[in-house]
Amino acid sequence: MKAVRLHRYQERPVLQDVPEPEASGPLDVVVRVGGAGLCRTDLHIVEGQWADKSNVALPYTLGHENAGWIHEVGPAVEHLSVGDAVILHPLVTCGFCRPCRAGDDVHCESSGFPGIDADGGMADFIRTSARSVVKLAAGIEPAAVAALADAGLTAYHAVKKAVPLLYPGSTCVVMGAGGLGHIGIQCLRAMSATRIIVLDPNEAALSLTNGWGADQTVVVDGKHVERVLEMTNGLGAEVVLDFVGEKGAERDSWAMTKRAGSDYVIGYGGTVDIPTIDVISTERNVVGNLVGTYNDLVELMALNAAGRVTMLTQTYPLEAVNDAMNDLDSGRLRGRGILIP
Repeated sequence: MKAVRLHRYQERPVLQDVPEPEASGPLDVVVRVGGAGLCRTDLHIVEGQWADKSNVALPYTLGHENAGWIHEVGPAVEHLSVGDAVILHPLVTCGFCRPCRAGDDVHCESSGFPGIDADGGMADFIRTSARSVVKLAAGIEPAAVAALADAGLTAYHAVKKAVPLLYPGSTCVVMGAGGLGHIGIQCLRAMSATRIIVLDPNEAALSLTNGWGADQTVVVDGKHVERVLEMTNGLGAEVVLDFVGEKGAERDSWAMTKRAGSDYVIGYGGTVDIPTIDVISTERNVVGNLVGTYNDLVELMALNAAGRVTMLTQTYPLEAVNDAMNDLDSGRLRGRGILIP
């Protein structure tokens, strides 16, 4: 089969032939990939940012946002049939540790992360676990929702955690209207009555946000923090969702957070540098966010099936992976790039 393989850090991946995976374990599932999402994390992987965290052996196959059709199942899998359309939770979890039994499987003590620390789904086929598979509603095409497996799940997970703080009359600032942000805005609108203020340097991206549920928009132009503070009577927002996490967004997000408010760090690449006296004197919180649970993904797919959360996508053939990466890196890509085997 064809697969997008990373051989060396700081060098772009290449498309090559590799053996097809097999369902060798009792709960193994092999999925014929219908779409694999391209994530900024894939760029960070190529840059080497994940090398010390994943400890993956190179070469390996990229791709951690995957959907497709069941191709083969292990002998203990009874709830899935060949041909079922599915989306894959990005983690392979054990089901036995305390986090798994508590429903917090995103923190499984022995999880695997295909596309990060094992072969992923930028390929014709991917092997995962039956525990990671969510069936799609009738009529949903895998390529249309593949990126919800991570980008959508991450955005939903952060919003779900923030919702108890977002009472009517509150304000939520969304940093970034791109691949994660456009999903986060829709989740906020579907799940809360908060006022949504969206920031992005790209006016074309901002112009789309009203259709997703934004109330107000602010162009990132060097004066955006002051503008948001003016819009919130000098107080800041109860919640800031930072879908950028680098290039100054991590600094600005903290500056726009109200006393006793919460700054949710979702995007990454930069550094959060906050004097401890600012944390204790204002009782503000910095909240980390990593993908989401299996149940989070099930809930997100219910919103998708109901038309409440949809994806803005651009498709590329698998062999055009580096064209897609160039578009993402340069800011030309609107929404999420989807690679089609």
